[in-house]
Order: sequence, then structure tokens, then C-alpha cells
Amino acid sequence: MTPQIIGSKKSRGFRACERYCRERQLSYQHRDPIEKPLSPGELEAILRFVREPADLIDTTAKAYTAKGLAWMDYDPVEEIQENPALLRTPIVRSDAGIAVDPDVATLDHLFER
Repeated sequence: MTPQIIGSKKSRGFRACERYCRERQLSYQHRDPIEKPLSPGELEAILRFVREPADLIDTTAKAYTAKGLAWMDYDPVEEIQENPALLRTPIVRSDAGIAVDPDVATLDHLFER
């Protein structure tokens, strides 16, 4: 499987992952969750690798504040499916696993370096 980086090209975290791949000449596939949202199956696969579904919600996103989620009880999975802009990115998927907003050591593990 070609590693996949899910996130917006405007995101600082995405640019760091992209730079990591470029410096090591690694191929990857980019996917913007706003343009092509995650399917329920893909979201379930990602949820298996996080502690809590709420860990996938970006509490600094404009959509989070605009919707007022800080003061609401909500289902994180449902909210992500309705509004992909709430997704905390980048998410890196590979044969070795899935990581949300990974650091260099985690990227080394995911890209099996």
C-alpha cells in the first residue's frame, strides 16, 4: 500500500509530513478530506488507532467554534461525517498503521525506515 497523507495542503502538520517524504524521496498519496470525505469504513479503521473518537476532533478549527461544539454534547464520529473540516489532520495511513498528527519518530515507523 502506498502511504496516504490525509489533510489540507494549507495545514502546517501536512506540510511537515510532505517535507519528511520529500527529503527521504518517499512516495505518498495525498487526500484532502474536504474535497473527498472519509467513508464510514475508512473512519472506522482510523478510529481503531486512536484512544477516543474525540481525539479526531480539531478543537482549534474554525468549524468547531462556529458550531459551538465546546459547549455541546455530541457524537464525534457523527460530527466528522457531517463536517470533515472538524477532522484533526494530518492523518498518515500505511501498512504499518495509522497515526494522527505524527512526529518524526512515528513517521519513521509508519514508513518503515
